[in-house]
Amino acid sequence: MGVFSIGAALLDGLVLAILAKQDTYGYQITKDLQAHFTVSESTLYPVLRRLQKNGALVTYDQPYQGRNRRYYQITETGRQQLAAYRTEWQVYRTQVDFYLGQKGEERS
Repeated sequence: MGVFSIGAALLDGLVLAILAKQDTYGYQITKDLQAHFTVSESTLYPVLRRLQKNGALVTYDQPYQGRNRRYYQITETGRQQLAAYRTEWQVYRTQVDFYLGQKGEERS
């Protein structure tokens, strides 16, 4: 979809932002991300495991069509991490906009 790749920290932040809105399952998170980015399920599940291991997420199972579906839920630690990512994103975006933003048009 684009030339810029999504690094691990940005992907963590995106997943936490999705889960801050509502609990959901891995396949749905993948679909939500794929609406805007090129991300595969095989990329996403290690992210979910890492966030869970770091205490940012917890899981629970719910029955769905005769099977259990694993849901992910953001924790207070995850919300704090998301707040830090949002702050860092604003700084990063400002730094990139300095060079790539339209305000920084070439000088004559």
